[in-house]
Amino acid sequence: MKLLEEYLKKLNIPYDNTTIDKFLKYYELLIHYNKMFNLTSITEKEEVIIKHFVDSLYGYQFFKKNNRVVDVGAGAGFPSIPLAIVLSDVNFTLIDSLNKRINFLNIVKEELNLSNVTAIHTRVEDFCSKNRNTFDISTARAVASLPTLLEYLIPLLKVNGKAICYKSLNVENEIAMCDNAFKKLYCKLENKYDYNIEDNFRSIVIVKSIQECNKCYPRSGNKPKTKPLL
Repeated sequence: MKLLEEYLKKLNIPYDNTTIDKFLKYYELLIHYNKMFNLTSITEKEEVIIKHFVDSLYGYQFFKKNNRVVDVGAGAGFPSIPLAIVLSDVNFTLIDSLNKRINFLNIVKEELNLSNVTAIHTRVEDFCSKNRNTFDISTARAVASLPTLLEYLIPLLKVNGKAICYKSLNVENEIAMCDNAFKKLYCKLENKYDYNIEDNFRSIVIVKSIQECNKCYPRSGNKPKTKPLL
């Protein structure tokens, strides 16, 4: 795990042997349960470190002590599990519509002793109906295009909360399509942070909630995907 340690140092993330052991165990669980749960197509250790672990950790700087975070479409746990390993004082709620993924995340939570993680089997529309304006940060990685993603993430935020969206570097076109989403959801682009991990060029887009959005969002019936706010 020397490559991981190099990036932990580069990102100024405190760690010890227990931290590294947890990442190693996470990798082992990911590989062990992958065939059963169809978690990732990336399985070679160095690739998992670069494309999953380190990529997730690049968001570390945007989280603060006691933040309440929701990860929408958490899948195999990226970015929230790597972040939860190094941010024990931040509370992460991971939601996914596939129960098998939630089963995996609960195994990870138990095996890594992550008391700051809660995994819930639910659809984001149902979750939002009971948890509007609740979280300091909402996040997602590899879930949907930005206009669709914001309709899922913004209603979950407190006013002044932030959506942290992990995207590929060529996200400018998606941002350009978000004017209507910004208007309808009462949010604004705060920052775009570009980075490079071993020639993998990535971006984190940060969007800030500036007012509670209308309770009609997110729309039901898969409309955020089929009829995004363009």
